[in-house]
Amino acid sequence: MIAAGGVRLVGLPPVVSPATRLLVLGSFPGARSLAEQQYYAHPRNQFWRILSLLWNEDLVALPYADRLAHLQARGLGLWDVYASCERQGSLDTAIRAPQVNDFAGLARCCPLLEAVAHNGGESFRHARHSATLAVSVHRLPSTSPAHAAWSLERKCEAWADVFRQHHLFR
Repeated sequence: MIAAGGVRLVGLPPVVSPATRLLVLGSFPGARSLAEQQYYAHPRNQFWRILSLLWNEDLVALPYADRLAHLQARGLGLWDVYASCERQGSLDTAIRAPQVNDFAGLARCCPLLEAVAHNGGESFRHARHSATLAVSVHRLPSTSPAHAAWSLERKCEAWADVFRQHHLFR
């Protein structure tokens, strides 16, 4: 659901399986992602490009359902810190009245979960919520086009370090 000021926006469901070992948490989907009902749908967001580089597979070229299947096959899950919020546009700084997702409920679906990686500062600002999962918590540089302080190469290095720690490389 997409709406202008004052109306609650509802996020996307988690992409997880019983085999999920590492969960990447964004803050809340951008307007494009909500409209397309796809995580990281904005073409300038570097999420799918970073995974493509790390896994040496062109995930960007695949249909969305196939991208998700690749993630799940490797033990990677996706979700957001917020279940809903009020926001105009896509910037994290515009998020108002957020409601946090049910992490305890998610834990029951992911018995092999060993870590959470927050995609960016806004997500990490709420690491206390994901810490209730009693797993390792990491802060990753944001894949958002609004986070241009780090080069793509530097972001890949940070993401690769966390992926190695949790055996997401074959």
